Amino acid sequence: MSYSLLQINSSAKSDDTSVTRHVVKEVTDWFKNQQNDINIIDRDLANSLPFINDSWVNANYTPAESRTEDQNQILAQSNELVDELFQSDLMVIGVPLYNFSIPAALKAWIDQVSRAKLTFQYTADGPEGLLKNKHAILVYASGGTPLGSEADFATSYMKFILGFIGIKQVTIIDANQAGEENWSLDQQLAAFKQPERKYA
Repeated sequence: MSYSLLQINSSAKSDDTSVTRHVVKEVTDWFKNQQNDINIIDRDLANSLPFINDSWVNANYTPAESRTEDQNQILAQSNELVDELFQSDLMVIGVPLYNFSIPAALKAWIDQVSRAKLTFQYTADGPEGLLKNKHAILVYASGGTPLGSEADFATSYMKFILGFIGIKQVTIIDANQAGEENWSLDQQLAAFKQPERKYA
């Protein structure tokens, strides 16, 4: 049974200059060495996804069996992004800090995949995330804002929203010191716990 890893980059910088892109690749390569049969799904948000608008909201809240062809087309990319999450055992997400929060491209992705009755549902006991037994690794880098500091609004938000859709096992890699002599990817991944189930 194959192991699926969803690699998500959100930095506007190129591969040569982006710390998060570099470390996301390192993490992906690390898992390639750990798994004999691994499927990599690559999602680059650099060119940005469309922001949700009135037409998208109306399509999303129309029952699937009642949607028009135009509404199905409006939601087609969102459905593809949701499918990628369900196919994946693990997400490796590059989270560069832009103005103390996440890039707009990453927020657009969150809005596209946070969908009632697809990735979460409301129950008598409150909201329930529908993405079960999955793990996310956040690769964090900033221009000097320490991970977890009062000015880091990115990682706490990402942990909350991922948990809201069911991904409660979240490991954070601090890539601010990547490349320095005392920085070790093995050490950064020491807290990682393998998801309990694997999906074909």
